[in-house]
Amino acid sequence: MTVTWEELGWERVAAGVGRVRLPGWDCTAGLVVGAGAVLMIDAGSSLAEGARLRRWAEQLTGSRVTHLALTHPHFDHVFGAAAFAGAEVFGAVGVDTVPAEELRADAVRNGLDETSATEAADTLVRPRHLVCGEWTLDLGGGRQVLLANVGPGHTAHDLAVLVPGSPETVFCGDLVEESGEPQAGPDAMPSHWPAALDRLLELGGEDALYVPGHGAVVDAAFVRAQRDALAARFGVSR
Repeated sequence: MTVTWEELGWERVAAGVGRVRLPGWDCTAGLVVGAGAVLMIDAGSSLAEGARLRRWAEQLTGSRVTHLALTHPHFDHVFGAAAFAGAEVFGAVGVDTVPAEELRADAVRNGLDETSATEAADTLVRPRHLVCGEWTLDLGGGRQVLLANVGPGHTAHDLAVLVPGSPETVFCGDLVEESGEPQAGPDAMPSHWPAALDRLLELGGEDALYVPGHGAVVDAAFVRAQRDALAARFGVSR
């Protein structure tokens, strides 16, 4: 029996498109429903969180998750991936080269308990499908979703997901953050980040909804302002 987005604490963004803000690191996961296929965007920070996302998706759609897109290789977005057994997993080219131990150590530094971090690192799922440029997924029922390798920026391997519709929706990963200043860790590529946001704006356009990796859904003006702030912060000119 399916339930509504609201009953499970999800936000319905557009028809057949929703997202949830997970506790702890306020990480966003997204869901896109087709006819006979279901795409999850990001997998949460642990196997337990991934399993919770999988159950929610099954309750919302009555079907299992068939596709999983990982926006970038940070633990809070990828450590739940092993919970989606049988799903076709997608990521940007190079995402599969990030060492599991590096992710485990970062998770522990940021407060994930060591047992959960080790379990997730030991079962880390590497994407089977590596996106260079763009990749169109057909989810059935006339629903196609575009995966776009728009990075580097927040990391060396940033993937965005464009869901056509009314409105169009762009899942940005941590290229865009609303709940705080964008985080530039040691794996960030600041000189390329503004160009990645320009690419997001080209994909979605002025009327799209932009779903950040952390925080509330924003509009094109917010993304453009964040792009300009990052360019000023890192000394990047157009």
